[in-house]
Amino acid sequence: MSDVVTGEAVVVEVRVAQLPSRTAALLIDIVVQLATLFGASFMVGAVAFYADPALTAMIYIVLTVFVIVGYPVAFETLSRGRTLGKLALGLRVVSDDGSPERFRQALFRGLAGVLEFWMLGGAPALISSLFSEKGKRLGDVFAGTMVISERVPRQYGPPLDMPPPLAAWAATLELSRLPEAVAATARQYLMRWHDLTPVVQHEMGVRIATGMSAFVSPPPPPGVPPFAYLTAVLAERRRRDHVRLAQQAGARRPPQQWPAQQQPYPGPHATSQPLRFPPPHPQSPQFQPPHPQPPQFQPPHPQPPQFQPPQFQSPQRPSSPPPAARPVPGPAAPASGPQPSDPAPEPASGGFAPPA
Repeated sequence: MSDVVTGEAVVVEVRVAQLPSRTAALLIDIVVQLATLFGASFMVGAVAFYADPALTAMIYIVLTVFVIVGYPVAFETLSRGRTLGKLALGLRVVSDDGSPERFRQALFRGLAGVLEFWMLGGAPALISSLFSEKGKRLGDVFAGTMVISERVPRQYGPPLDMPPPLAAWAATLELSRLPEAVAATARQYLMRWHDLTPVVQHEMGVRIATGMSAFVSPPPPPGVPPFAYLTAVLAERRRRDHVRLAQQAGARRPPQQWPAQQQPYPGPHATSQPLRFPPPHPQSPQFQPPHPQPPQFQPPHPQPPQFQPPQFQSPQRPSSPPPAARPVPGPAAPASGPQPSDPAPEPASGGFAPPA
C-alpha cells in the first residue's frame, strides 16, 4: 500500500502494482502487438508485388510505429490508463496525485517503452522498478505516473456514527445525486482528520463540505461544523444502502416450502425432548403401583392326599338277583260303624318283626 496525496490535499491509500503482474500484462500486450504487426505485414506483402518498393517500405515503417507506439498510447488515453494486458490483470496507470492519465503522459510512456522494451530488452525498466519505491520504470519517472492494482478489497475503516442532533435532518436528505468520488474523498478526510492540523482540518473540511453540498439537499442547520456535516451525510448514506440490500435479499429469498412429509401433531403437551418415565421397579421407594397385587391362589387342601395303592379282590360269582319286593298294602279305609278289631298278624317265620 502507498499513500497518494490528491489535488484536494487528501491522502488516499492505493496498492502499487507488483513486478510479476506488470510483467504478465506486458507480455500480453507484446503478443497482441506482434500478432497485429504480423497480420498487417502479411496484407501489405500481398500487394507489394504491384506497388513501388519505396512505398511498400514506407508502409512497413508507418505500420510498425503505429503498432509499437500507437497501441499503448491510444489504449491508455481512451481507457484512462488501461491496455488489454492491464485490463486482464486489473491494473491501471494513474498520475502521481491519483488523477487519470492524460494523453501527454501516455505519449511519454509509449516513447520510453520503445527504448526500454524493444531496443534494450526491458533491462532499464527492470532495474528502475527494483530501485523505485512505487515500482516506477523510466517511462513512469518521465511522465509522472505509476501503475496501481484495482483488484483489492476497499477498506473504509470503522463505520461512522450518526451525530444525534443531526439524525432527524439526515433522514430527509436527497442523496441520489451524490457521486462515489465525492463520498470517498469525504471518507478519507474523516479517517485522516486526527492527523491534520487544526487549520488544515477546517480549511479542508469547508472545501469538501462545500463540494458535497452541491449534490445533497436540503442544506444543514446553521452552525454545523464541516466534519459533523460530512459524518451525518455518510452515515445516512450507509444506512440507506444497508436497508436497500436487506430489501433485495428479502425479495430474492425463495418462498417457504412446506415439508414433503409432515410430522404428526405432537399433542398439546409436546416438548422438545421425549418424555422419560422411570421403569416400574417395585423395590424403588418412589414407585407406587396403581393397583395392589391380587392374593396368591390357595388350594382347598393345603396338603395333597397321599397316594393309596389299589386293593385287589378275588373274583366272586355273580349273586342271584334279589326277589322282587312285594308291594305292601296300605291300610284300608275304615267302615262306617264299629268294626271288630283285627287279630294281630303272626310274624312270619324268618321275617323282620317291627317293634311293638
